[in-house]
Parts: sequence; structure tokens; C-alpha cells
Amino acid sequence: MDAPYCGHAFDLFRNVYRGAHGYISLVVCLFGSVANLLNIVVLTRREMTSPTNAILTGLAVADLLVMLEYIPFAWHMYLSIGSKTNRYSYLWALFVLLHSNFTQVCHTISIWLTVTLAVWRYIAVAYPQRNREWCGMQRTIVAIAMGYLTCPLLCIPLFLAFEIQSRVALIDENGNLVQTELGKANHNLLIDLNFCIYSVVIKIIPCIALTVLSLRLICALMDAKRRREALTSGSKKTPRNLENERQTDRTTKMLLAVLLLFLITEFPQGILGLLSIILGRRFFHDCYNKLGDVMDILALINSAINFMIYCAMSRQFRTTFSLLFRPRWLPVPQVDNGVNHNHTTTMVTQV
Repeated sequence: MDAPYCGHAFDLFRNVYRGAHGYISLVVCLFGSVANLLNIVVLTRREMTSPTNAILTGLAVADLLVMLEYIPFAWHMYLSIGSKTNRYSYLWALFVLLHSNFTQVCHTISIWLTVTLAVWRYIAVAYPQRNREWCGMQRTIVAIAMGYLTCPLLCIPLFLAFEIQSRVALIDENGNLVQTELGKANHNLLIDLNFCIYSVVIKIIPCIALTVLSLRLICALMDAKRRREALTSGSKKTPRNLENERQTDRTTKMLLAVLLLFLITEFPQGILGLLSIILGRRFFHDCYNKLGDVMDILALINSAINFMIYCAMSRQFRTTFSLLFRPRWLPVPQVDNGVNHNHTTTMVTQV
């Protein structure tokens, strides 16, 4: 018998972490649900209107749906004290099937919008003169709608690959999630296609695109800064020009932080999925399956933490949040009215 790709240390790690995963994921989901709801409330205020913020709002909606749906799954799968037989009932199997499909669709939408965000920001920095035309609000709404409409179509192989099948074990009827006959046909062609779409199309290609866009964005930002310095050399910059430059830099840094978080959490999943295709089912069972809970929590953290990034790096986000939710007895925060709020290209980020 061939040695496993991943040794007993993986089994030990999975068993130890699995005992804590339910509690950790429940905390992350509860925090993420509230955080994404707050993101939506703040980003949809009239003074926050911009194409970038529209994409961030669409991203928050997709992440909120992931959080809300995972809560009952985590509770029943990891924390429920009731009979384990209930976990294998037909209704529970139906919920697991819907859970796997729904979360994959929502997470794919989140990935689509993250890539769109990177493209929009790159255009704003590299081609500022064309930004209003190429990345206006109307095209932004179309891009968001395309994500919500096309991502379910991209996940069709997942919908076709699994079904619920009733089996009798001892005296209990258990609902089991198994491969469909279509999924097993032609040497599991549909299953392999599903893995290929998941690992390559949904994970690796967006990660590569984000890496390239992020590097080009940094280079474009440095070039723009050098051009500004060359144009203003020998002349004194006005406070408004200085503030506008700082806003552009802070907006780009904030979005780069969002993109970096995405790469850290998504790229390893894509690599594991690709290796499952190349090395076969033994790698899937020896390694991929044992890291399933870890990949889940990484995806959940990625969906939950954007609120903290916005609060840390955007003064306008903090100010708007404070105006909406501060207690009445606290003083109203002062906003610099001399700042140029560019509602077409960026999320205003005064720090």
C-alpha cells in the first residue's frame, strides 16, 4: 500500500482543530454578519456614493450571505448536542447539499467583485483621464449585476455532481450526499471538471490576476507620484493638492490590503484543488479533506474582516459610521469641508 501524501500529523491536526472549529467559526460568522451589515449601511449613505463603494457594497452583501448561511451549518454540524443520527437525516443531507452550492456561489461572487475592484482601482490610478468614462456608476452596476448573474452559471457543474441518496444502516434511514450517476460517468469527468473550475477558474486565475493587478497598481502609483513631483517641482503645493494626493495613496493602500487578504486566504485553496486534479483522489482524501475546516475558516475570516480594514484606513468611513451610530451625548465629529470628495473615482479616505 502506498504511503499517504500527508502523514498522521495531518490527522492529528484535523482532530484537534475540528473540536474548536465550530466555536471559532460561529464567533467569526456572528462578528462578520454584524460587520458586513454595518458595511452595507455605511457604504450606501448618499455621501459615500461612488463606483468603488458600490463594488464594496456588493462584496459586503455576498459576504453577509455566506456568514448567515454558515451559522446554522456550524451549529448543527459541530456544536449540536443532540443525537448524531439527526445529522444524517434526509433533511440534514438536503441542507448540506444546499449549503455547499449556496456558499460556493456567494463566495464566487465575492471573488468576482474583488477582481473587479482591483481592475477599477488600477484604471483610476493608471488612466485617470479615462476613469470617469470606463468606470462610471452605470458600468459599475452592470459589472456587479454580471457577477451575481453569471457566477451561479459558473457553478453548474457543482450542482450536477452531487445528489442525496437514501440508504439503510441498521434500523435508521440516512440521507447521504453522494456523487450523481452523471458525476461518475466517463471516469468521473464531471467531478474532475468541477474541481478544475473550482481550483483554476475560481481560485488560481483570480489570484494570479490580482497579483498582477496589484503589482501594476503599485507601479502606476509610483509613476503617478513621480509625475506629480516633476510637475510641481519648484512650486509650493496647496493644502488641497496635498490632501488629494494623500487620499489617493490611502485609498490604494486600503484596497491593496483587501486584495492581499484575499490572496492569503484563497490561493492555498486553489493550489490544493489543483493538486487534487493532478495527483488524483488519494491526495484529495489524504490532504484536501483533512484541511477542509481550515479552508472554511480562512474563507470566513476573509469575508468578515473588511470592516476592520475600512475602519483602520478610512476617515470618511469612520466619520460616517460615527454619525450614524454614536450615542447622542457624544460630540459630533468635525469633517474638513475643504476636502475634495471625488465621488466618481475613489472611496474618500481621510486618515
